[in-house]
Amino acid sequence: MTAEIATKSAISVIAKPLADEKLCKKVLKLAKKGAKRKQIKRGVKEVVKALRKKTEGICIIAGDISPIDVVTHLPVLCEDHDIPYIYVPSKEELGAAGLTKRPTSCMLVLPKALKNPTDDEESKEFLTSYEEVAKKVKSVQPVF
Repeated sequence: MTAEIATKSAISVIAKPLADEKLCKKVLKLAKKGAKRKQIKRGVKEVVKALRKKTEGICIIAGDISPIDVVTHLPVLCEDHDIPYIYVPSKEELGAAGLTKRPTSCMLVLPKALKNPTDDEESKEFLTSYEEVAKKVKSVQPVF
């Protein structure tokens, strides 16, 4: 119980839209699949570079980054380029989903591999799960 309270208080106030447990699980599962297929950009520098190059994808941002100023510009960039974004509660979970031992502040999951795109059954399965998560993430996006 106390660990849960500590985690909730560590999440920044600006971490909105924050994924609920069910959506968080789906998003992290998609990130894990994308990491296995090398269809992710990991870290602030790589994600910003990909966004500026107008790369399509879903941006996943950790809500417990300290200082939060490190990732505050990402939602604005995502909105400018019409990229759906969502906050997840833990940078450790996001890093684990990206198949690294290090915590990760943000990640961009790509719909198709940039190098050597294949058209097998596995890629079709990934694309359907990507589209499902993208639809759910867009539904929780704030409208301005």
